[in-house]
Amino acid sequence: MHPMRWAGLVTVIALAACDGTAPVITGVSSSGGTTSDVLAFSSQPSGGTAGNIMTPAITVVARDTLGNTDVTFSGSVTVALADNTDGAFLDGTKTVAVVSGVASFGDLSVDKAGSGFTLVATATGATSATSVAFAITAPAQ
Repeated sequence: MHPMRWAGLVTVIALAACDGTAPVITGVSSSGGTTSDVLAFSSQPSGGTAGNIMTPAITVVARDTLGNTDVTFSGSVTVALADNTDGAFLDGTKTVAVVSGVASFGDLSVDKAGSGFTLVATATGATSATSVAFAITAPAQ
């Protein structure tokens, strides 16, 4: 069985036998077959030094119901510190436009050292995502 998606419709075509003796069963669903996209961190924050830009860039993708990048997803993705027990502040461009289902954050930094930080990514029309935990070290003196 292989589902296909066109403009919010899911079409499922199933063959019961390879020799052509079984009928082809085709169904189209306009409700319940698709749900909103799910955000996922495809490039997780790896930590870094307080005040310095985290590298590599943090990337968030919108995934469709099959787990593929939804290149038709548009709008903006916003990231924020989710677990922030140290009173730190996230600097950089925190809201970026999605291009072909991907949002890239290339200038994010955290202003204070600490551990257990996570980022949460949100977007209208998608389920949010939380990153893995990361640590920020104090700059060398």
